[in-house]
Amino acid sequence: MANTALEAGNAPIFRAGTSDAEIEAAALKALTRRKYVVLAWQIGILAAILGLWQLASDLHWIDPFFYSSPYGIALRLWEWITEGTESGSLWYHLGVTMEEALIGFVIGSVTGVLVGVALGRNKLASDILSIYIKAINSIPRVVLAPIFVMIMGLGLPSKVALAFIMVFFVVFANAFQGVREADRNMIANARILGASNWQVTRNVILPSAMSWIFASLHVSFSFAIIGAIVGEFVGSLAGIGYLISIAKGTYDAAGLYAAIILVMVVTLGAEYVMTLIENHITRWRPQQSLDTH
Repeated sequence: MANTALEAGNAPIFRAGTSDAEIEAAALKALTRRKYVVLAWQIGILAAILGLWQLASDLHWIDPFFYSSPYGIALRLWEWITEGTESGSLWYHLGVTMEEALIGFVIGSVTGVLVGVALGRNKLASDILSIYIKAINSIPRVVLAPIFVMIMGLGLPSKVALAFIMVFFVVFANAFQGVREADRNMIANARILGASNWQVTRNVILPSAMSWIFASLHVSFSFAIIGAIVGEFVGSLAGIGYLISIAKGTYDAAGLYAAIILVMVVTLGAEYVMTLIENHITRWRPQQSLDTH
């Protein structure tokens, strides 16, 4: 049916008699167009920022010694990739940081979910332990780095411990709140049908809290990276934090920004992987309606 779908602004408007297939096709077209518009704006803003930064550096509006330039940072990254750093291969340092962050992330996430669900399901235990959890959570995480390094040394355990602490409380808080926000009517219906506590937790509580848990996992890996890097910055023999510490000590601005870009790329890649995993696990959820505004 020709001319059955018109567009007003970004949102498609459909005439009477439009088939479901035509509506779906028009909605998909509008969604695709929106994605390209968003991508074009993102690339344009990034290009403008980098271009202005390079121009300001070339014309000495800013001091290149302190602020470097996109070209200088790209050269340093290429040097690290092709020739390595003065203290070893870039991939070795990146691997060390990733190992510390991944171990801390996995242990912190699993522990946070288990403790959050357990305390969310046990009101008495949560009331007893809440004061201790709040007290520990009130400690700034970065001040724990020198303590862990002093107790556990410069190796892997101290960095994993800090990454664990950074992740645990984020995941715990969301898992706990997700359990508390579970639909009480569904829980009551499950109990009426004879479900045990474990069946209620597995089939009602956990699916309900899954959105809360994944929301915390999306941000907690970046916290694990931060924990590992802060630990390396305080004291280590390898890792991205170690490269940042060396660059700081030698006033290598390009090296500092290059290390920051590496962290950004790794974190965004982990965010993408986490989104894929979430979409796969939560396929049962209804798809969100098209929003083109």
